[in-house]
Amino acid sequence: MLITHSKFPSTSLGYAIVKGQETHSASKVKGLVNEQSPLLAHGCTRSCLPERSHDDESASCEDEPSTRYLVAVFGSVFIGVFLAALDTTIVATLSVPISNTFGSLTLVSWLGSSYLIANAACQPLSGRLTDIFSRRSGLVVCNLLFGVGTCMCGIATSKWILLAGRVVAGMGGGGLNAITAFVASDLVPLRKRGVVQGFVHICYGVGAGLGGLFGGWINDLWGWRTAFLCRVPLIAISTILVSITLKNNPSKPSHKSRLSRVDFSGAFTLSLTLILLLLGLNSGGNLVAWSHPLVLVSVSLSVVAAGSFVLVESKWAEEPIIPMHLLFDQTVLSACLMNWLVTMVLFMATYYVPVFFQVNGFSTTAAGLRLVPQSVGTALSSLTCGFIMKRTGRYRLLGMAVIACSALGFLGLSTMVIETPTPLVLLFVFLVGVGYGGMLSVTLLATVAAVSHEEQAVATSANYAFRSMGSTIGVTIASVVYQYLLQHGLRHRFGSYEGSAEVIKRLLDSLDELKHLPDGWTKGVFEAYEIALRGVFLSGLGVSVWGLIAASFIKEHRLHNTISRADED
Repeated sequence: MLITHSKFPSTSLGYAIVKGQETHSASKVKGLVNEQSPLLAHGCTRSCLPERSHDDESASCEDEPSTRYLVAVFGSVFIGVFLAALDTTIVATLSVPISNTFGSLTLVSWLGSSYLIANAACQPLSGRLTDIFSRRSGLVVCNLLFGVGTCMCGIATSKWILLAGRVVAGMGGGGLNAITAFVASDLVPLRKRGVVQGFVHICYGVGAGLGGLFGGWINDLWGWRTAFLCRVPLIAISTILVSITLKNNPSKPSHKSRLSRVDFSGAFTLSLTLILLLLGLNSGGNLVAWSHPLVLVSVSLSVVAAGSFVLVESKWAEEPIIPMHLLFDQTVLSACLMNWLVTMVLFMATYYVPVFFQVNGFSTTAAGLRLVPQSVGTALSSLTCGFIMKRTGRYRLLGMAVIACSALGFLGLSTMVIETPTPLVLLFVFLVGVGYGGMLSVTLLATVAAVSHEEQAVATSANYAFRSMGSTIGVTIASVVYQYLLQHGLRHRFGSYEGSAEVIKRLLDSLDELKHLPDGWTKGVFEAYEIALRGVFLSGLGVSVWGLIAASFIKEHRLHNTISRADED
């Protein structure tokens, strides 16, 4: 489930090594390059570059790196994206055997939540931090964190060490996805950026799709620990390749040391906001009741932390983690809201479409496999939208169209009954994936095009922050609606039956109870499940409509053919 952007001075960009350049200026620049040089040189202006065509469609992009360099860089960073995606579904598949090893079924929910919270807290920080310390340093650190966390999980002797490993891995895994997006924005012109993003999502989708199968296979052969440990060498290879192939991006000139430029107050308050919010929402209804102090205190403190973050960023931070003025830009704010809302509906479908299939008698694995069309829709839509934007340079109506597809998918899901044919359900799920994948590409391009080179990464970080909140809030809303409607439906139909309270409690806790229903309960129970699921999908439809409204406020900016954005007519 993620990715996007970066930064560079917009008035003086030229690629330091341009294959085939024969001008004296270009040769001079080339002679100054060494292993510490930035991805793009600061001192090269348009005059350094050969004359380009004025045709907007065919303009050559002389400030782009060579194809060989791009293949080397993206081949290196995509390994990290693939491994991070693989991790998400591997752990989901292995959660039960892991919990059995440590004798704690409550561990199941925390295996996912600990990774998600750490991931969400660190992703938004990666934009500004890699602006200061370089993309290469950021990717190396994230690979190391991801590798150390994965190794900790593999050798864990207690559940606390295991959870600590998931937190460390989450810190690294989130950065791998985000910084890959920043690198792509550094190296690829806006006009082609959506195509690259499409390939990123294909890479992520393949990893997520194979994770469950790989994890189950390794577990059956050698146990779940091997599923963690066997990935550590691959992470090490990714770290080495990134450190070799990726050059440093230029840092903003400053008389201060890099460490003194870090907005520690902003980083702390933003991380605290997301950690408290996600902790409260993940715990409520799953680990404890919604009225539990853990939920109430966490959510309340997250509001206070959010206010502190806004105050710090707007009043005191010299290089804020997320500059507040960006959120007053109509396009950036619209893109953030789209990420928030469409991510909400995607997670609603991801969690509750499998419930529909399990109610129909499918196993957990079989139900999960029926989400594959959603991943396919996400990857194909992202890549297709990338090619469309490359061809047309337009994205506003495209963004509205893909979110309309998501809304149409939820409209279809909300009409389902137990007898609905599986192929029709898969079509609805595919449409939801189309909406999500297209949204990711469109909001990426819209955000980057709306801001300067220097603010690309931090603007994208804002998108990640909203996306992180959307995933958890979406699941929370769906859970509340589902539990309320199911409980109400069961009590309305069977509340007067003898011993009904215990049966209803078991039905609310486990779908396995559908196999052991008392006589006369079957029809009413399935009707209650239909209504509960319909409520979830109608909620998703409503949120999709709000996402469509947010998309309508996107403003179109020119998608340049060159990284320097100097291809003006």
